[in-house]
Amino acid sequence: MKLYLISIGAGLLVGIVYSLLNVRSPAPPVVALVGLAGILIGEQLIPFAKTLVAKEPVAVSWLNQIKPHMFGHMPKGSRNDVVVSRQAQSKSDS
Repeated sequence: MKLYLISIGAGLLVGIVYSLLNVRSPAPPVVALVGLAGILIGEQLIPFAKTLVAKEPVAVSWLNQIKPHMFGHMPKGSRNDVVVSRQAQSKSDS
């Protein structure tokens, strides 16, 4: 989760700098996101094609190459995170 917060924070900082310099972002947000999706998918085409040529099951490519690269390690909560979150929420409610 911390990685996502850092990412959004960096994006906000860049947006503020763009605003202060009175410039527009290089691409409209939707166009930029579609372009990034194309890059991610394009990076996976060659490994996927190699899997098909080698007549390996598609799951091999998915599990070993595509899924780890495109989705990374998803954040996992722990019991302590839930307890700390509840304590922080109860303090803010008081």
